[in-house]
Order: sequence, then C-alpha cells, then structure tokens
Amino acid sequence: MNQVSCALTIAGTDPSGGAGVQADLKTFQELKSYGMSVITSVVAQNTTGVKGVHHLPINMLDNQLEAISSDMPVHAIKTGMIATEEMMGAVAEWIAKMNVSYVMDPVMVAQSGDPLIEKEARLYLKNHLVPLASLLTPNIPETEDLLGEKIETKEDMKQAAVSIVEKLGCGAALVKGGHFQGDAVDYLYDGDWIHTFRSERIETKNTHGTGCTYSAAITAYLSQGYPIVRAVKLAKYYVTEAVRHSFDLGHGSGPTNHFAVRAEVVNK
Repeated sequence: MNQVSCALTIAGTDPSGGAGVQADLKTFQELKSYGMSVITSVVAQNTTGVKGVHHLPINMLDNQLEAISSDMPVHAIKTGMIATEEMMGAVAEWIAKMNVSYVMDPVMVAQSGDPLIEKEARLYLKNHLVPLASLLTPNIPETEDLLGEKIETKEDMKQAAVSIVEKLGCGAALVKGGHFQGDAVDYLYDGDWIHTFRSERIETKNTHGTGCTYSAAITAYLSQGYPIVRAVKLAKYYVTEAVRHSFDLGHGSGPTNHFAVRAEVVNK
C-alpha cells in the first residue's frame, strides 16, 4: 500500500469555489496530497463579496475535529476563517494535541473588504492560535493588524516577519507583498534567516482566493515532508501560475486556476 500524505483544512466555505475550503481542497488534490476538511462557517460569497455567514455550532465543530483525529492520519494542517473566540478555543485545544505542521492563514477580511472574523476575537487569535503555528502567512493589512504597525516598505516587511516570530511566538512567518506595486515579493523568516521569494506581478483582477491557495499549497508540501523553505518556494510558483492562468468568471474578482499547473511540473 502506498503511503498517502494527508492535509487538513479548517476553514469557512465559498460556494463559488474560488476561496475557502473549496480552494484548499482543489489545491491539495492538484499537489497530490489527500485533502480533508473541517467546516467552521458556511459563507454565502462569490466573486463580488460576502452575502451572508452562518457559524456552525461549537459541538458540530468539535465533532468534525474528533471524526478526523479518531480515524484519519493528519500530516499537516492549515486554518483559514475562524470567526469567533469560542471557535478559536476549540480549534486551538485540538491543534495543541496534534504533533504536525500547522500553517495559519490569519483570514480577517475577504478580498472584497467584508469582515470574516469578529473584532474581539482578533486578540484571542493573536494570543492563543498564533503561538501554535509552525508558519503564519499574513498579507500586509493582516500584518499591520497583528503588530499594530504600519508596513510601508519592503524593509518594513522583513522586520515585520521577524517581529511576528519573536513577539507572537509562531515558528516562522511569511509576510506577503501582494498589496505593494512592482514584483510580488514575499519574505519568510524561519527563526534564523530571512528568505526572499519573488515573482512577476500578473496584471489581472482575477485573484479571488489567492491567499487561501498559497497557504494550502504550502500545507500540501509540508504534509509530504518538504522543509519549510522548499515548501514555500514551490507554493509560490504554484500560486503564481494559478493567477497567471486565472479564470474570468463572475462579475467581480475572478478565481485563480487551481489546475493551471500539474503536480508533476510543480514538484520540480
């Protein structure tokens, strides 16, 4: 029997398929990891924005987590939208028992600008979930929110990556520069060194789900045993090609193309 690498996403949904759990599972599949999911919230959203949110009861969240850990192997975990403090507490308690890589995408606001996490829950996220993470993957606005500092230059990004690790206690931080002009440059601080990941900026409005896809790709590679720097490098290539070949679907920001690059090409 072949060994299967198993990746789990804990996040909200996107019925349009571009972000959230749906994007994560597509990414896991394309990169040859067996994908599993735990739903935190059912989100009515599409390429134009969020229309409504229904948070699952905590006992249902607990039941899903128990269903996974009591039966399935888990080699890496990622979290996306966890909207309330109570949900975060349940997820943090469960993850603390799992001895696997944990990638945290600190989803706070949808690309459309709609909030996806209660304001009072942000402090809990910073104090209780972030320290459990092997890797945190914030964009510029999320980095500013986590640190309470303005990020205006690439040097600010580098220092922010270091500050997140040293002040907030996660294992590593990948500060993403998608909100800046010019090349799309991300900085990873792994606790020892700052690593730079650069790609050309693709001129398109169709970037719905980019953050989810990027963190999911990293999670897939970590589930397969790749070291963190290599996992980020491969994931950066994957998400860049997904944006390059994105779909002009919907009336807003269209989705990235999760099957733009086959795993055999990405794993090079």
